[in-house]
Amino acid sequence: MTSQLNVDTIVDKAGSGGSNVKMANTSTYVSDGGAVTQNTVQGLAKSWINPAANYGSIQDSFNISSLDDDGTGEGGLHMTNDMSSANYAISGSCEDGGTTDSWAMMDITRDTQAAGSVDFESHWGNASYNRQMADYEVYLVIHGDLA
Repeated sequence: MTSQLNVDTIVDKAGSGGSNVKMANTSTYVSDGGAVTQNTVQGLAKSWINPAANYGSIQDSFNISSLDDDGTGEGGLHMTNDMSSANYAISGSCEDGGTTDSWAMMDITRDTQAAGSVDFESHWGNASYNRQMADYEVYLVIHGDLA
């Protein structure tokens, strides 16, 4: 027998407004138009980080245990909870360096990507396409399956 709970608000026993809700990896949500459902857990970011520009510290993060400074423009992150494999998606960006007629980019070092870590690089270049490593503030987000 299935049951349904209809409520407006869930709060803790003390009524202070907070609560802990556990969701199974089969939990779904209904699309805005109501036509389709999507897996809630699959759609969540599993990890993200905003390290300081020199990669010496973490300004803010989720599911990140540590950060490596591997040299100018080179860094690596280590996750608190590993992904199920090295086959996860990473998106990211970096600041532009603040100079005119130049560009900045962030790369994932794919051959070093593992279930619990990944290396990244930041570069800058100019209109002549001269490219150099540089310590820029990067922003990384990881999606995929946790172990």
